[in-house]
Amino acid sequence: MDNRGEIKAFLSSRRAKITPEQAGLTAYARNRRVPGLRRSEVADLAGVSVEYYAQLERGDLSGVSDSVLEALARALQLDEAEHAHLLDLARAAGLVARTRCRTPAHQVRPTIQRLLDLMTEVPVIVNNARLDPYDQGLTGLVGELSTRSEAFRIRWAAHNVRLHRTGLKHFHHPVVGDLHLNFEVMELPADPGLSLLAFSADAGSPDDDALHLLASWAATHDPAALRHPPRPEAPISRPLMGRPDFGALRSENQMLNHAVHGARTV
Repeated sequence: MDNRGEIKAFLSSRRAKITPEQAGLTAYARNRRVPGLRRSEVADLAGVSVEYYAQLERGDLSGVSDSVLEALARALQLDEAEHAHLLDLARAAGLVARTRCRTPAHQVRPTIQRLLDLMTEVPVIVNNARLDPYDQGLTGLVGELSTRSEAFRIRWAAHNVRLHRTGLKHFHHPVVGDLHLNFEVMELPADPGLSLLAFSADAGSPDDDALHLLASWAATHDPAALRHPPRPEAPISRPLMGRPDFGALRSENQMLNHAVHGARTV
C-alpha cells in the first residue's frame, strides 16, 4: 500500500472508531449507515470544509498546515502514538518539516559502544528506527507477512498504532525454549533515530535462569548457525570480531544479543 492508501485507511479507520456521543455531538441522525462519525461531522469538528476533509481522507496530506493537522487530531481524538503516526504520514506526503532537521546517526559512538560492552548481564542492542514508509525493505517485509500470516494481515489492516516504550515480549528460542522478557526503550538524544533497547527477566524466575543458560551457550557457539544452519559437511566457525554495527555488539554481550534476537518473537 502506498502513502496515499495508508493515509486513507488510517483516517477512515479512526473516524469509524468514534461515536457521535464520544465526539460530544448532541444533534445527529439516529439512522446511520456508517459506523462512527460521518465525514461532514469530522469536518465540522476540525473546522474545515467537507470537501477539504474528503480530500484529506482520499490520501492527500501534502501541504497541510500544522493547525489543520492539530485540529484533525483533536477531532479524531488521536492518542500520542496515533498523533505521531499522522505527522509521519503527512511528512512522507511531502510536508515540509517546520522544525530543524537533524541528520540521523548511522553508527554507534565509541562511548555508547563502551556502555554496551559493560552491560554483560542483560541482552541490549542499539536500534535504528524504520519510519520511512518508502523503505523498500520494510514494505517488502509487510507484504510478506501479510501474505503468510492471517493474524498479521488483520492487525495491520486495523491501523491501530501504539508506542513501544516498555512492556513484555515473548520469544521462542531453539536452545532455551520460551522466554518472557521485560523490555525498556531509552532514546539517545545525542544520536537522532537511535534508541537503546534492553531486556530483563524477574530475578530468580525461570526466564532469568534461561537467560544465564543462554549466555553460557552463546559464549561457545555461533548464534547465526540457528538461522542459517550449515550443511552437514561444513564446519561451524566462530564469528570474527570486527567493527560493530547496530546489531553486532562485541564480547559476551554481543553473542548473547545475537542469540536472543535469533529467536522467534510471538
